[in-house]
Amino acid sequence: MALSKIDVANMLTGVAPLANGGTGATSITAGITEFDQWRVSTAFSGDAEPIASNWERPDTGNFEKIGTGMSQSSGIFTFPSTGKYWIQFAGHFSYNGNSNYNHVYIRTTNDNSSYTNVAQGTVSSSTNARAGQAHVTYLFDVTNTTTHKTQFYITVHHDSTTANADTGMNAVYASFIKIGDT
Repeated sequence: MALSKIDVANMLTGVAPLANGGTGATSITAGITEFDQWRVSTAFSGDAEPIASNWERPDTGNFEKIGTGMSQSSGIFTFPSTGKYWIQFAGHFSYNGNSNYNHVYIRTTNDNSSYTNVAQGTVSSSTNARAGQAHVTYLFDVTNTTTHKTQFYITVHHDSTTANADTGMNAVYASFIKIGDT
């Protein structure tokens, strides 16, 4: 049974989906079979197209992936199985002055070669605001795990802008949730 948009939203906020289209008692009809999270462990300045190094799974707190999890090589993420994945990406920035833009992007490919920007978030600074975070999401239908992949990148207005990655907490990070079958 496919989950509705309302069921997915309810799952993400802790409310169980309805078993029969919203007219009966609640029960979980399909659980999350894949959930994974990765973060960049080392802060960096300037652009990263893509962010190709220092990715790690959270190793602090009580993180545990569900399912097989994503695999990653040089910033290219491969999905463990086909399905509809909700991808989230966030970047936290510090500025040494005004920065007209700092972008985070989710990019995907359907042919294991040509990547397309599918989500963009922007944060900027002024003399009064010296830090900020941009967050984006995208729903990606992975019909082939060999050809359908994703990567993340950051562009900044000033090379002195720092992406505040951290090995101890999620500051520049990506989350992957399989929310349904393809």
